[in-house]
Amino acid sequence: MRIRLFTNLSLLMSILLAAQTMANEVQILKAKQYLDVENGKLIQPAVLVIKAGVITQINPKMLPDQAKIIELGDKTLMPGFMDMHSHLTLDYFNGDHWTTAPVMETPADWALHGVVFGKKMLQAGFTTVRDAGAFPGFPDVALMKAIDAGVIDGPSMFPAGHYISITGGHCDITGFAPGIQEIGPKQGIADGKAEILKAIRYQAKHGVKVIKVCATAGVFSKGNSPGAQQYSDEELKVIVEESNRHGLKVMAHAHGSEGIMAAVKAGVASIEHGSMLTPDIIKEMKKRGTFYIPTIHLNDVPLPPNTPVWTREKNNYLKPFVENSFKMAVEHGINIALGSDAGVMAHEDARYEFKAMVKRGMTQLQAIQAATVNSAKLLGISDRGVIKTSKRADIVAVDGNPLKDITLLEQVSFVMKGGKVIGL
Repeated sequence: MRIRLFTNLSLLMSILLAAQTMANEVQILKAKQYLDVENGKLIQPAVLVIKAGVITQINPKMLPDQAKIIELGDKTLMPGFMDMHSHLTLDYFNGDHWTTAPVMETPADWALHGVVFGKKMLQAGFTTVRDAGAFPGFPDVALMKAIDAGVIDGPSMFPAGHYISITGGHCDITGFAPGIQEIGPKQGIADGKAEILKAIRYQAKHGVKVIKVCATAGVFSKGNSPGAQQYSDEELKVIVEESNRHGLKVMAHAHGSEGIMAAVKAGVASIEHGSMLTPDIIKEMKKRGTFYIPTIHLNDVPLPPNTPVWTREKNNYLKPFVENSFKMAVEHGINIALGSDAGVMAHEDARYEFKAMVKRGMTQLQAIQAATVNSAKLLGISDRGVIKTSKRADIVAVDGNPLKDITLLEQVSFVMKGGKVIGL
């Protein structure tokens, strides 16, 4: 017991000492140029002074003494990327493993998955993620706490905890015999106002940063209609009102038109996937400032060989609707933030979302803004998303000019999160 206590204290002291050292250390980051993502301009040179994880000066006339200089040569500096729809603790990509994980693994397993997957996303340049739900037990919240404490490397997280879903709905654990993994409001499965209130309050109690509601059916669950509305209009309003009362925004998984419109009118902050948008929905989203998270690269990703047949059929059915929805959204200029659905694909492949959006009509700058300033706006935070003084030193470096070649973002060569250089 004494040995274990000594080890834990030693680890804690090491973390505190490292944090204190970083707080006192002044770093100077030098590169050819940096990207002003708000105005779409490359500014030369790029000399950033960083202290305590914050940018304190940009291109100063005089450099501070006794600073650590990081020389990046001809690189272009950019704000760290943000992914507004990820699943750091889930692994849907390995065949049909996800269909049995709820009964074969535990929250500890999922949190450990997140250690690996979070590092991969961070190394790909994603310094902040909004995590869109996990299996029961709050492994994503535990992962967030470990990252925030500096125990492990990973993106800053805004976890959703348990999905909010109707019994037997898209985000319930289905497909097993009766009596196996029958869960309720504490695990997010809630029907009617009373259970919804209990579910939201339990989420808030245990530290989630956003509420994820499954407003419609989906692709990775049993059932024939991926777009069917699942919560009633009134229930969706209760979810949003109670979440907002706790200072939590709501993200709504929604494929079908009726469910999307109901979620938008209920006041959700964002529509996830939004596969079947219509002109009327676009108009309502624009009026309310609702964000659209397209997860469009999924349309380019072949499903793993062992994917269940019901998922394949629904995925193929939705594909043309997804393409049309993205085209309308870009043409009408609604709020769009980058979301990859990492976990359904390899986590590091979130980087391909940029190219997927540009291929379908976005400019390079619009795609970059979706992962920086737009994502910061959706999260309601102002301390990141741009390279400016007083902002967090969440910075990535790439070769060349990303305003001309968006695929450069697939080869990030340097990542700094909160002033800490991340090994690639």
